[in-house]
Amino acid sequence: MEGGVPDADVSAFSECLSLSWKNPYVLRLAFSAGIGGLLFGYDTGVISGALLYIRDEFTAVDRQTWLQEAIVSTAIAGAIVGAAVGGWMNDRFGRRTSILLADILFLIGSVIMAAAPSPGVLVLGRVFVGLGVGMASMASPLYISEASPTKVRGALVALNSFLITGGQFLSYLINLAFTKAPGTWRWMLGVAAAPAIIQVVLMFTLPESPRWLFRKGKEEEAKAILRKIYPPNDVEEEIQALHDSVATELEQAGSSEKISIIKLLKTKAVRRGLVAGMGLQIFQQFTGINTVMYYSPTIVQLAGVASNQTAMLLSLITSGLNAFGSILSIYFIDKTGRKKLALLSLCGCVVALALLTFTFRQTETHSPMISAVETAHFNNTCPGFSQAVNANEWDCMKCLKAECGFCASDVSSNRLPGACLISNDATKGMCQKEHRAWYTQGCPSKIGWLAIVGLALYIIFFSPGMGTVPWVVNSEIYPLRYRGVCGGIASTTCWVSNLIVSQSFLTLTVAIGTAWTFMLFGFVALVGILFVLIFVPETKGVPIEEVEQMLEERGLHFKFWEKRSPTQKA
Repeated sequence: MEGGVPDADVSAFSECLSLSWKNPYVLRLAFSAGIGGLLFGYDTGVISGALLYIRDEFTAVDRQTWLQEAIVSTAIAGAIVGAAVGGWMNDRFGRRTSILLADILFLIGSVIMAAAPSPGVLVLGRVFVGLGVGMASMASPLYISEASPTKVRGALVALNSFLITGGQFLSYLINLAFTKAPGTWRWMLGVAAAPAIIQVVLMFTLPESPRWLFRKGKEEEAKAILRKIYPPNDVEEEIQALHDSVATELEQAGSSEKISIIKLLKTKAVRRGLVAGMGLQIFQQFTGINTVMYYSPTIVQLAGVASNQTAMLLSLITSGLNAFGSILSIYFIDKTGRKKLALLSLCGCVVALALLTFTFRQTETHSPMISAVETAHFNNTCPGFSQAVNANEWDCMKCLKAECGFCASDVSSNRLPGACLISNDATKGMCQKEHRAWYTQGCPSKIGWLAIVGLALYIIFFSPGMGTVPWVVNSEIYPLRYRGVCGGIASTTCWVSNLIVSQSFLTLTVAIGTAWTFMLFGFVALVGILFVLIFVPETKGVPIEEVEQMLEERGLHFKFWEKRSPTQKA
């Protein structure tokens, strides 16, 4: 990755395609390490479907909401610890070793979950899986970045992001495939052991990162790997550049082992790199992406879709668009640049979130009224409605807020006044027996389809940009000496932000409404645009030792559209 900046007219995507023919060894490195991204994505997606069947098997889980939250959130909490410890492990024991340990933890967790005899054991398995996911979330892109030629570095790290979204899409397919199989959720959670085993086998056949080997004084081993990665006419220059970079760092540091938070913060390049890297991870999460991935069936129902099956199928489309966006990022990440792609992504997200805000506000304020006649048709009237003084002012939204269900008056015209009834399986059955739609999450709306359009636009804009850029930037913005630790800090930031957003989304929708929740995400995206303009440097095609120099010298950088010449410092 050391060397000159590639020519601007060379497409990194075309280079990446030609690389598969000229040097398949590099792609094998990237795909093998990228399986960690697949595991990452699979775990974030599979639990949404598996939880439905876990509740059916364990009565305690069905009755106690905190157990459901524990099953979801313990994996995220484990990932926070895994990412933090993984940063230290990456520097101490190497990138390859960290990936192998992540696989072993994931394998252990998958087996424990598949065989769990109780909710407590299931939670334990989720902790192991979370530890593995957290370590893999920063070790995999770091390994790929350090084992990739400069021209295709962004595209190959973006491949890891594609495998994350591919894992999420796969999880939805697996959920649908095992809905009628004996053991349902055990298969859903246990099948993740297969790619973990495959990655263990593949990683045993692959070398350690050449950069890490240089850092540890194993230069001959590193040179042998670099000769497999780079063309003969480039390799000697790359070896010399890497040698000089490591020698300079060791000379400046005085010791290869003494790293402290104070030392990190006192180093200007590291401090500015952490601001950019951690900031990108925070805005990636606080613009709401994991509310869409974790709760997309619920969001679809909030828009007025009554059928669970329809909501699941629409969620599958959302996941598919996410994977498609990651494919686009492989093409654009090195052609357009990290900074421009992030800005375009955030601007698109603002538009999509504005559309979602408008749609849900209209749905909330124009929901069908409650008819006393329709309600009296059934024997299970909602207690809140029957005791209300102003029952004639009740609409569908007020009915749902009273923790009751709305039975539409006619399946062909479900926006007419309907019945407000007690929400249980018996009432639902009576409503559907008369060929009426039953709503408990959201109300029927004639513009509910706009919410689906808004979700699709959000994913299409988010995935190629903010879905990929934070991981690429964090894999290349830190000096070699601090890269593992800083990568761990940034990855931990991502998981902490993920936990906060995922655990607060449903609470926010109840407290302030779905519309204002999405508006809040939109404001965060607007702030994110300003952050990227000011604090995030463009690292497209820049050798890593030059990125460090750029961070040392750069000030505020608003003119992101200007091309950076080899002699110009950002």
